[in-house]
Amino acid sequence: MARINGEEINANSALVSDFLAENGYGTERVAVMINGEILPKSDYNSTKISDSDEVEIVGFVGGG
Repeated sequence: MARINGEEINANSALVSDFLAENGYGTERVAVMINGEILPKSDYNSTKISDSDEVEIVGFVGGG
């Protein structure tokens, strides 16, 4: 299982873009880090989440 935002989750080798969509994240307002490396948005559709990956998903909110 992958560790995503501190939780053990079975991502089933999902593409990052699919995982984000299935879990309610809008790709425009998030940053994804896999194993300490920031993943470029252009790679979301081609990068799979592996069982040994450490993933952090950070969402941005506006306000003022």
